[in-house]
Amino acid sequence: MITFFIALILLIVGYIFYSRFSEKVFGADDRLTPAMDHPDGVDIAPMPKWKAFLIELLNIAGTGPIFGAISGALFGPIVFVWIVLGCILGGAVHDYYTGMISSRNNGDSIAKLSGKYGGSVLRIFLRIFSVILLILVTAVFVVSPSTLLEQLTNGSVKAWIWMAIILIYYLLSAIVPIDKIIGKAYPIFGIILITMAIAVIGGVMFQQDKYPMLELIGHFKDYSKMHGDLPWWPFMFTTVACGAVSGFHATQSPIIAKCIKTEKEGRQVFYGAMVAEGIIALIWAAAAMAFFRTDTQEGFNALMNIGGGNSISVMNMSKAILGPIGTILAIVGVVICPITSGDTALRSCRLIIAESFNYEQKKLRNRLIITLPLFIIIIGLSIWNFADASNFNILWHWFAWSNQVIAAFALWIATIYLIKENKHRFASLITAMPATFMTAVTITYIFGEPNIALGKFIHIKNAYFLGFSLTFVVFVIYIIFFVHYRFYKKGVEFKS
Repeated sequence: MITFFIALILLIVGYIFYSRFSEKVFGADDRLTPAMDHPDGVDIAPMPKWKAFLIELLNIAGTGPIFGAISGALFGPIVFVWIVLGCILGGAVHDYYTGMISSRNNGDSIAKLSGKYGGSVLRIFLRIFSVILLILVTAVFVVSPSTLLEQLTNGSVKAWIWMAIILIYYLLSAIVPIDKIIGKAYPIFGIILITMAIAVIGGVMFQQDKYPMLELIGHFKDYSKMHGDLPWWPFMFTTVACGAVSGFHATQSPIIAKCIKTEKEGRQVFYGAMVAEGIIALIWAAAAMAFFRTDTQEGFNALMNIGGGNSISVMNMSKAILGPIGTILAIVGVVICPITSGDTALRSCRLIIAESFNYEQKKLRNRLIITLPLFIIIIGLSIWNFADASNFNILWHWFAWSNQVIAAFALWIATIYLIKENKHRFASLITAMPATFMTAVTITYIFGEPNIALGKFIHIKNAYFLGFSLTFVVFVIYIIFFVHYRFYKKGVEFKS
């Protein structure tokens, strides 16, 4: 329990101090935000800070900090270190800068921002990549709630019917004004997500004799051996994305960047929502380690055999720890949370495509022209996913690595922004350091993951070498660009 509380305190302290440092480096001021300058009543609309915070939390969270954190329990207490450091130094910085840079650019997507600060080739790449990622997210989060709802109705209402209902909801939430469905429902869903996490950790704490929390010191084991071909580097950093660092958030922050009233709200909304998600992930990781006892081979195998973090493991944990109340909370959470990831993913996808063609979205007809073709693709993927349970794992593996690729790119774009905006000399390090780290993670993952082509032919040790070597090259390019732009192109005199 000591490790858990230290991690919790560090997250809170990190928010109090590092969020203010991040805000100072960015230079938030009193300029008008898109919501106050030119609201359109559809996607650009002012919202109270508390509502913007809860919507941002649901946008970025969903089941990510639950399923991912439970799977992260397989790596042992070291996952606490990743959640704390990843969230404070990486994920919250990532979310804050993508949200605030978007706000200063009329709520532009990460793809359009990449073009402005990184060039047209990067813009085209990230547009295609972002659309693919968002389609995958929407399709991934249809099957699990549909299957669970079928079980809860004892098969009287088939999963495909629930899937159709959820897909229809996705369509509606993607095309109606943001304050009509998302603005009204998300604050309630956000409270449910937070309540669910608090109840679970409370149940574990009051039953320490039955569910003892694991400590980083004393209970530490070589989880890499139990994990076989998936050691903690780099796979822990893609398994636990939401709650630490997640590129999906870069596609979601622009939604709320269009709704904050002042730049000063950005720290609480973007950085704060990410820290809140980190706390939720911390809770579920601790609870999973305590419940399954993943420090033992038996407990490790038990969690592995049910597929790690999913609706089954959440149901088992909640029911055992909290009884009937936990079952109800688990049902609500596992049904609602993935849906709140899918609907805003589709909305973001529409906005990115509309932005690419400068296609005005105030008219419903225009929104439908973009959304309906996407909707047809998502239906096809959902049916394919539903037809064979193993297809979900395929989609999830592709989502895992593509998600962190976008995180690395988003952090590098923020780095370029800080350099080009001529911030104080070494300001760009605040984003360059996590960008470098995520670059190493993604390159190593792509070369070493055994379920995609490259990992089948390249030994993990070679993947390590390639990952760190190519990352070193990327970092050298950053240094060259920094020196060139800072001290030559801008004509700034170097002072030792």
